[in-house]
Amino acid sequence: MNTKEIAIIGAGMSGLIAAQNLEEKGYNYTVYESTDRVGGRLKTDYRDGLQFDHGFQILMTAYPAVQKYLDLDLLNLEKFISGAKIFKNQKIETIGDPRQDISLALPTLTADIGSFSDKLKVLKLSQEVKKKSLDDIFLAEEKTTYKYLTEYGFSKEIIDRFFKPFFSGIFLEEDLETSSRHFEFVYKMFSSGNVAIPKKGIQAIPNQIYAKLKRENIEFNKKVSLIKNQTVYFENGDQKSFDYIIIATDASRFISNLRKQAVEWYEVENFYFKVEKRIYKKNFIGLMPKESLVNNFNYCNLSSNEDVLSVSVVRQHNFSQPQLIEKIKDEFEKHAGITINECVKHYKISQALPKMVSVNYMMPKTETQLTDYIFLAGDHLSNASLNAAMLNGESAAQAIIQKIENGIINT
Repeated sequence: MNTKEIAIIGAGMSGLIAAQNLEEKGYNYTVYESTDRVGGRLKTDYRDGLQFDHGFQILMTAYPAVQKYLDLDLLNLEKFISGAKIFKNQKIETIGDPRQDISLALPTLTADIGSFSDKLKVLKLSQEVKKKSLDDIFLAEEKTTYKYLTEYGFSKEIIDRFFKPFFSGIFLEEDLETSSRHFEFVYKMFSSGNVAIPKKGIQAIPNQIYAKLKRENIEFNKKVSLIKNQTVYFENGDQKSFDYIIIATDASRFISNLRKQAVEWYEVENFYFKVEKRIYKKNFIGLMPKESLVNNFNYCNLSSNEDVLSVSVVRQHNFSQPQLIEKIKDEFEKHAGITINECVKHYKISQALPKMVSVNYMMPKTETQLTDYIFLAGDHLSNASLNAAMLNGESAAQAIIQKIENGIINT
């Protein structure tokens, strides 16, 4: 085993993949995680037979890094239908991809949302991005997603009633200001694979990687206060020096000359409600009108067989929690005819997704190096996705391996 000592700051997906790459090559590493669990933003709480993901999070099976690192069969994935149920004034419309589920063809074409031309464009766009290479997507001129959709020829109605609520739930911003590169990438992943949630919640994803690693190499509840040169300083007063350090989180918190480059974040609120009954059986994402506080919702498939809704609120507001719950109840009654009973869980997630004006697919190994000894990882360096988190963790680890073994980092 190589005697170099390597620290990894953060046990999110980027840090875990970095650890896996180092372990496979026989390197010594220690992961320092500030919380009591692995996963970073991928968290699930378990209580009384119920499980609660921190925010509505989905796994796209077509992500190249997912194909490389995860055993999807072991995750027991519960797949979503490739489409959405769109609600307004207790009227339900369905839009989906008939190529993935032929039963969606008729309801999509007859949906009272947008024109017939809009629906043909949805299918055309899906075909185009599916064939487009990742290189072409991430080398394309960047514009906002909203501008991209209008230039593609979509009507205001289908943008407002389908694209805005659907992709606001993914991007966590209402105006579709997210880069068109990221939109095309996500759309390609939707068109190329399945969208799913592990049966045991989103936490099952990092847990699967963690299960492959040596447990003694990860220290929990270990908060870093400063990183200077090759030394890591901890909040409890400890300090330790390393040959190399991978920062798999926002490095501006630990490195003084990066303080002004702190990552900015999108927020979201996530509620779990018990409801009287399901109004549809299939696993669709539900969308609400653009004037609603509620952005999207889905029924949770729980072992307890209780009907529970996961509800996302992206829009900024000034309501107290009780006021917001009443607003949500009113919206579900008005638009979906769903009677909400008890609120069983609420999360206000202040760091849900990193804000990025420009995006790239992944960091080349050479670009992960900040100093001679410090390397960076995390999805915030590329694009807000599980795929980028995993690939950037791999890049940082492989950069260190190449530097140790060859004295030089190749792209």
